[in-house]
Amino acid sequence: MGSSLEGAGRMRVILTQDQIRRRVAELGSELSDHYRGLNPVVIPLLKGGFIFGADLVRAMAGVEMQIEFLGAQSYGSGVVSSGEVRLTLDASMPLAGRHVLMIEDIVDSGNTLAYIHRLIRSRKPASLRTVVLLDKTDARKVEVEVDWVGFSIPDRFVYGYGLDHPGGVGRNLQHIVALEGPPGDGGSEGIS
Repeated sequence: MGSSLEGAGRMRVILTQDQIRRRVAELGSELSDHYRGLNPVVIPLLKGGFIFGADLVRAMAGVEMQIEFLGAQSYGSGVVSSGEVRLTLDASMPLAGRHVLMIEDIVDSGNTLAYIHRLIRSRKPASLRTVVLLDKTDARKVEVEVDWVGFSIPDRFVYGYGLDHPGGVGRNLQHIVALEGPPGDGGSEGIS
């Protein structure tokens, strides 16, 4: 039986396991300094943010926190965001008066994160900040505030380390891979 990744086109590793691990540790240290003593509610956005979220909260040494989850979907089965956001799982605890840290795997069009920000702000948190692993600023259609960024990447479809390939596979890769070719034409250069 063949893999759903077979015939997917040319793939290129753009971020190695070691690069990701080092950056997550740096972000964890920054977030620890910011949130120490605030007892934040940390909310990884499912499904893609679960691996990044798990690694990141473990890197936030000395921070007491509560963890919630939200689920949202905007890709469907394609490689380009549909623009329509669906909430698939909502937080179960009240967020009013709490310091909320959203953990997102990737921001491209900004539609999903803008939707989630409006939803969370309607619940009157004391603060709302966002950390993203991957930021595709060239793909942005809606302005959203991102407080911490792991890596800025060109407009390429990527998967691995929690992000899935169309068909729902590839989340368990320990590195991040880009498909060569459309949707953007930026190759995999320009990663920072």
